[in-house]
Parts: sequence; structure tokens; C-alpha cells
Amino acid sequence: MKNTAYRTIWISDLHLGSTQCQADILLDFLKFNDSEKLYLVGDIIDFWALSKKMYWPRDHNTVIQKLLRKARHGTQIIYVPGNHDDNVREYDNHVFGDITVKTSDVHTTAAGKKFLVVHGDEYDAIARHHEWVARLGSKSYDILLEINRYLRLLRRVFGIPQSQFSLAAYVKYKVKNIVQFISDYEENIVNTLRDDGLDGVICGHIHHAEIKDIGGFLYVNTGDFVESCTAIVEHTNGALELVKWLKSETTVHDEPQEEALENAVYHS
Repeated sequence: MKNTAYRTIWISDLHLGSTQCQADILLDFLKFNDSEKLYLVGDIIDFWALSKKMYWPRDHNTVIQKLLRKARHGTQIIYVPGNHDDNVREYDNHVFGDITVKTSDVHTTAAGKKFLVVHGDEYDAIARHHEWVARLGSKSYDILLEINRYLRLLRRVFGIPQSQFSLAAYVKYKVKNIVQFISDYEENIVNTLRDDGLDGVICGHIHHAEIKDIGGFLYVNTGDFVESCTAIVEHTNGALELVKWLKSETTVHDEPQEEALENAVYHS
């Protein structure tokens, strides 16, 4: 499979150091997708999980090596920390292994549109003012993802085709309070930034991938690589696209497949 080259790629919520990280699919994505600039939009390393249990398998280390290799070979990589790796925020504007840490950044597309790139927990009232509630919610979410992980393992053991069903996603879409939280989060971040001379925001944090125009202001969420395995990409003409990376388990060479989510392309 040939590599796809983009102007910019945004990925977030990898949660390396957590059992929930789908590192194999992430490595597939990094292998077959290149870009001039790559944004790591927070929660890249899950220090919350590592503080409870040391978990760092070989493929998590391979992800770090792959990112460093891309940086050495000319990809401009900007690391915007999140709440699970907020200790990295102390190193704003520092460079580590050719990767630049920034608490936020303004990206200008090829079409001249300006987007604030930020993890997004800064605009989440619960994460900012009630960290214990945020940690409790994170733990509950981890339990749902752990159930998903065991279901995937069982399907693999019994040779059952992998399903795209996600218990965590189902709960997010069906539980009224969570649906309202997502809506409130989107509205809050957009209303806060609308008058800052920006055309939109690109964030992560809530693990809900989306490209949405809200009153003329573009809200873009990268999703994650623990549940949806999604990324935002910018084409050479400045168009933004939300892609979902699927690792094929039926082909001999186990080649990945790229699938654009429906109605997820924004043309400037």
C-alpha cells in the first residue's frame, strides 16, 4: 500500500501507557500516512494511568520511536499536551528530539484559514474545576473500553470478524447527560473563541471525532486512538478531512484501509 501525503495531520488522545491504547492501529496509520506538519493534540502519554500501574509494552515504545523518526526526517511535529499529560505543559516552547512542545498553537491552512490547536480540557468546566469528577469519569470510561478490548480478543481467538461496535461510543450516544455534555463542550469552546479572529478550533479531549460548522465557526475534533481511531488531515488545497483508520484483519498482508467518515470533509 502506498503512503498518503498530507499537508498536516492532527491526532490526539493516544493514551500511551494505558491498556486502552490501540497502538497496532496507530502504528499502521503512522506508517502509511506522511505530512509536512504533525500535531499531537494532547493525552499522548497517559500519566494518570501510569501513576496507578506501570504499563509500557513494546509497541508503545515503537510509537515514540516512529514519531521521533518522522521528526528527524523533516516532519514538523508540535506536541500540545492535554490533561492526562499536563506535566508536559511546563516545557512550553521547549524542543525534545526535534519535537516542539506548545500549550497551544495557531495553524494557518493552505487556504488561509486560521485554527487554534488546543487539547480542549481548558474549556471543560468539569476538568478545570472538579478534577476528581473528571478522574472518576475517566475511570468509568476505561472500564467500558476494557470490556471492548476483551471482546476484540475473544473475536480474534474464535475467528469472528472484528465488529465496529463500541460499547463506550454506544453509551456516549445514548446517555442523555453525556450527549448534553458533548453539546455543551462544543458550544462553550466555540463561543469562547468566536471573537478571537479565528476561523475555527481543532481539539481533542472528549474522544468524539467531528467536523462541524457552528454559526460560521468551524469546530473540529480529532477523536482518539483508543476507541474510534480517527485523525484530522489537511490536503494540499487546505481542505480538512476526518478519517477513520481501519486495520484489515482479512487480508494476507494485514494491510490497513482508510475510510473517510461520511460528511466529514470541509472545503475552505
